[in-house]
Amino acid sequence: MSTASIPTYRDAIDALNSLQTNAAILEAVRAAGAKLNPNAIPEMIDYLRRVGLEPSQLNNLNVIHITGTKGKGSTSAFTDSILRAARPGWKTGLYTSPHLVAVRERIRINGEPLSEEEFTRYFFEVWNLLQNTKVFAATTPFMPNYFRYLTLMAFYTFNQLKVDATILEVGIGGRSDSTNIVPKPVVTGVTALGYDHTRLLGERLSQIANQKGGIYKARFFDGVPALTVEQPEEGILELGVCAAEQRASQFTIIDTLPSTIQLGMFIGLAGAHQRSNAGLAVQLVHTTTRATWSGSEIEPLRSLPTSFLDGLKNAHWPGRCQTVLDPKFEDTTWFLDGAHTQESLACCLEWFVSPAVGLPVFPVSDGHPPRVLIFNCTSGRSGDDFLTAILQKIEERLAMHGSLEKKEEFFAKVIFCSNVTYASGNFKAVNLTSAAMSTTDNLNLKTQREIEAAWNKLVPTYSGMVHVLPSIEDAVEEVRKMLNVSVLVTGSLHLVGGVIEVAGLADRALSPKA
Repeated sequence: MSTASIPTYRDAIDALNSLQTNAAILEAVRAAGAKLNPNAIPEMIDYLRRVGLEPSQLNNLNVIHITGTKGKGSTSAFTDSILRAARPGWKTGLYTSPHLVAVRERIRINGEPLSEEEFTRYFFEVWNLLQNTKVFAATTPFMPNYFRYLTLMAFYTFNQLKVDATILEVGIGGRSDSTNIVPKPVVTGVTALGYDHTRLLGERLSQIANQKGGIYKARFFDGVPALTVEQPEEGILELGVCAAEQRASQFTIIDTLPSTIQLGMFIGLAGAHQRSNAGLAVQLVHTTTRATWSGSEIEPLRSLPTSFLDGLKNAHWPGRCQTVLDPKFEDTTWFLDGAHTQESLACCLEWFVSPAVGLPVFPVSDGHPPRVLIFNCTSGRSGDDFLTAILQKIEERLAMHGSLEKKEEFFAKVIFCSNVTYASGNFKAVNLTSAAMSTTDNLNLKTQREIEAAWNKLVPTYSGMVHVLPSIEDAVEEVRKMLNVSVLVTGSLHLVGGVIEVAGLADRALSPKA
């Protein structure tokens, strides 16, 4: 900690980063066959009590609990925006992960991240309470890990500020997630299911759905409404079982919003796939804002009030289907999407390979700026499968739009880089520091070389340039050697956040008013 008597924001972030699990431990866990912690919920309750809260007090936060494989962050952002428009007198709390540039982004009040001063205050209040209390159960680690700590801090902060409603995004899964200690949320929702974290959640969609459906709850003598977007049959069946087991008051499959309703498409939430997320958000808010709630089934909202339409239109969620003009290099356009599952990558390419985005408006065969792909995926995810999903979607979309381009030549340049921010090997300040990245892997670019090999196998006739680079700074510099270029950055939210930092896009990318 700094020598000053009052701790600083840097002190808070340094302390928080000390709670990260390092790469060696993570690799050992993977090698041993990673499993969900059976004591996760009791341990989290232990931490909660050590900061002076009981689980029952979390019910006062009026929690809207959201999980899913893809789209849960966007759904949370839509929900927050609609709720603030529909109930302008309410104080809303929003907890999401990961952050793009600053960890403060994870805990928001009325749509705004905590200030550095607020973050520092609540961080050390929680830290000191934990440091000065003992664990209740001998099996509980003395300090929570990085994500658990931030979840605990979010609960503590929202309680201190007496928020009227809380939008709570699950980290991984649902059933054993540290957010799942709220006994009686107001409503629960599941976004699109897919295959991610399969080592932890299971290889089959039904197993994954079972974990996600673990957030469904009973409330008093009646259940909490359990909502979901359309899912494959295997997923819907299992979610229905979970809803029945948890005694949810109803189990409702939410319709996708029609294309006539405007979303926040110019400020970071474009893409047709966002309409299912927006539809779920509408019903989550509709349930939450009912003046009286008797436990009877709540009919889906068919006609949207003006406030709901305003909330949808003004929703802002950086780094997801977001177009950003480079403020310094005016002929460079960045297309940012932190998609990190096969399903979300397919949605990303569905958005990018569209007229007025990555394709010319009309006719599609006309000339276009050269395109660059900057891509990375974290250890444990298959670059081969991800690149296959990307190429398949490019081919499908080109054919759909009548383009004569070949998927193999769609990108003039492909860059595979690590998530390390700067060429010096440093991360941006401390907010983007990740102990989970192996130093050896970073030096040898093991993951990036594997992705390069997968690309060469999938596109053996590729005539463009392929680069494997050690940092995001190197990738940005490579892009800036070109003129009039369209750059798609995807595969990792950490990568997207690093590009926003290095390329100087923060003012335009992070502000809803940009």
